[in-house]
Amino acid sequence: MVSLSLLNKFIPVYLYNALMSNSKLLILFNKATPASLISMHSQGIAKEISKTLIKSGLKPFLNAPPLLSYLNSDIINFVLSDPDVPLYLCMCFINFLQREQPLVSSKPDLESYIIFILRLYKARKFAEMKNVLTFTVTEDNLRCQISDLVSLVESRFDEPNFVEKLCDMLFRVYADVNMFEYGLEVFNYMASYGLKIVERSCSVSLLALKRCGKMEACLNLFEKMLESGVEITVYSLTIVIDALCKNGKVQRAKDLLIKMSAKGIKPTIVTYNTLLNAYTKIMDFGGVNEMLKLMEMEETVYDAATYAILIGWYRSNGKFAQADKWFEEMQEREVEPDLYVYKSIIFWNCKAGKVEAAEILLNKMQSKGFDVDHVLFSTLFDGYCRRGFIDKALKVLAVMEKKGFIGGVFAYNIIACGLSNLKRQDEAKRLLFSMSEKGLMLNVVNYNALINMYCKEGNFVEAKRLFRDMKQKGERLDVVTYNTLINMYCKEGNFVEAKRLFRDMEQKGERPDVVTYNTLINMYWRGILLKQTGSFGIWSKREKGLMLSRIIP
Repeated sequence: MVSLSLLNKFIPVYLYNALMSNSKLLILFNKATPASLISMHSQGIAKEISKTLIKSGLKPFLNAPPLLSYLNSDIINFVLSDPDVPLYLCMCFINFLQREQPLVSSKPDLESYIIFILRLYKARKFAEMKNVLTFTVTEDNLRCQISDLVSLVESRFDEPNFVEKLCDMLFRVYADVNMFEYGLEVFNYMASYGLKIVERSCSVSLLALKRCGKMEACLNLFEKMLESGVEITVYSLTIVIDALCKNGKVQRAKDLLIKMSAKGIKPTIVTYNTLLNAYTKIMDFGGVNEMLKLMEMEETVYDAATYAILIGWYRSNGKFAQADKWFEEMQEREVEPDLYVYKSIIFWNCKAGKVEAAEILLNKMQSKGFDVDHVLFSTLFDGYCRRGFIDKALKVLAVMEKKGFIGGVFAYNIIACGLSNLKRQDEAKRLLFSMSEKGLMLNVVNYNALINMYCKEGNFVEAKRLFRDMKQKGERLDVVTYNTLINMYCKEGNFVEAKRLFRDMEQKGERPDVVTYNTLINMYWRGILLKQTGSFGIWSKREKGLMLSRIIP
């Protein structure tokens, strides 16, 4: 007969009472060894915890019940293994144990998580399985070598294909959290023990390596895939080619394409576009032509991206006629232009002064369901301004603002200068002064435009007021501001103030330009001639040069 002291050592009071009231349990207990008593003790507590979880969830555990004081890894594992406890409650229980550390004496260990992961695997809940696995690899006290993890799984569970699935998912998880060295360890383990390596999992790692700029590691993994007999697809090939191109190794990328083509992995249009675009970026005419020949040999059908690359390439090299031919061919083959193609052609038309053609394309683009963004508005706006179509530019600006796009201070300045050149100063000034109503502050460029307009009108009082306002707001004067004001004071005959501004200009580190010096030279001619002869006279270029030495006495 087992002693009561031994009974009390392993069994808590509430279980002891249940045991004493059940004769069959008592007989079994008397036959048990101390080791089995510990197991019975853990299982009994685990059963009570499971019942509580199923009945009331976590709420009873928040008040630190006596059950938690007996908690150990065996009890946790028994609870997580209990098929009667739903998976969501298991997850809640694990989170509780992790979160409420002061209330509990033990936390889930690696075996606990493996038990739970196995249950998720059997239930085909792979997304949840991946989330739990991600947590285990990012916790230092849970992470271990892949060989140790597999040994733990094989010694504890007998589940066909679980190890293979676990390793495959672990490989992906390490890629997701950028722990590439651990991921490579998993890959090597799987290759060494003949576990199936899924190409899709490799592509996840290749993409992650490329995203992190680890181009050599990306290529090394691809080489290992080839060595290990992983079934390579063009998707993985394209990832590596793109990685090489982005790293400036375009020739190496092309060599890999040819090598893999010989192995029966035929490039897709995406693969070709990747290399074609890379050659245009480095301005390699030969490379572009070589890619086009390869595509022609393989009878590759161009898509919208191909045409966009070619159109942009020829236009950037000034070959507008050839670019237009590509666009015409695109339409003939009924390849629908994407937004990038429309943007590219509209941009180059505007740059070449073909604003009318750009406007037609813009309308066509909108009819296809593409919305006009800020970049397109700005492109068209700039095109109208270049051609001097100020009224059309104003209409574009109005539409932009109606759609919620703010034109910006430079846009206002361009139109204001255009209006000023058309002798429409009042409109130009109203436009610039209206900027504050739209939340835009006048900057040095806008102030310069306004001051220049007032100076041309001879309204020096308003020009000086703007100058004072500019200084009060802390706006830094540039060479254009100084030149405009120096010229204004020279016209007034106020040579002292003009000279003071020149000195101030040098002290502020603003370098005078040819306009500054010409203005000052003319000022000194006028001063000297008026003083000596009472007339302005005409001076030669040589005489102007001689006067330069007299600018700063």
